[in-house]
Amino acid sequence: MSDTVRKQSRLEQPAALEARLSVRLARDERDLRAAQRLRYRVFIEEMGGTGPMVDHAARLECDAFDPVFDHLLLIDETRDPEAGEHVVGVYRLLPDARLSDVGQFYCDDEFDLEPLRRSGRRLLELGRSCIDPAHRGGVGMLYMWQGLADYVRAGGIEILFGAASFRGTDPAQNAMPLSWLHHHHLAPEALRVRPHHPKGDFLVPEAALDRRAALGQMPSLIKAYLRLGGVVGEGIYVDHDFCTTDVCIILDTARMSAQARVFGARMATG
Repeated sequence: MSDTVRKQSRLEQPAALEARLSVRLARDERDLRAAQRLRYRVFIEEMGGTGPMVDHAARLECDAFDPVFDHLLLIDETRDPEAGEHVVGVYRLLPDARLSDVGQFYCDDEFDLEPLRRSGRRLLELGRSCIDPAHRGGVGMLYMWQGLADYVRAGGIEILFGAASFRGTDPAQNAMPLSWLHHHHLAPEALRVRPHHPKGDFLVPEAALDRRAALGQMPSLIKAYLRLGGVVGEGIYVDHDFCTTDVCIILDTARMSAQARVFGARMATG
């Protein structure tokens, strides 16, 4: 991790908002619990998800991978850390160098990741990305992506990937944007991961696509990944626990422009 993120020298300047924001990795159990509390508010209360390790009594969204991942946090320094409310954004990160500690990537249960492994390149799995509603649409996500860019550079990461989600478990409800991704942003064959149990009967023929409708229904985070040059694996995974339909997003740093590599503001917040 670079000194830029560790010391927050660049990222902890006050934003043009009421809050003072900074970005850093989770340091202790208190930080992790605050991240899990934010994830509970977003993934469980807001999106209606669940999971075998969700702690409803304590309002924590937990899973077995949490102790192994790094947790990149957006901190609102006006909120009391003792109350566990200081974390307002989260990215969960697993570099391939740490695979021996856990045995697999989180996405291994959803997608066949062998194409990425066979590439021989340094991999980073992204997951559990969420931000507090009070900080959506502002500079918070930009701060997080700047911190992520520092992490990627410090670790020599070459390929970023992870599950990106559409709300709902019926692919037909998101047929237009999913079909747009399939026809216009499919990963090259060498990196094209596929789900373990393919589903494809929801796809709209390319000639019938409505670009405006497709992009209008596309989650903003997925559109941001596309602006960075992101591509998707072939097929989807329906996650009934989280009530989502997932695609595998893949970002090859060698294919990014110089502007994209630093996660520019327009790309991060678009």
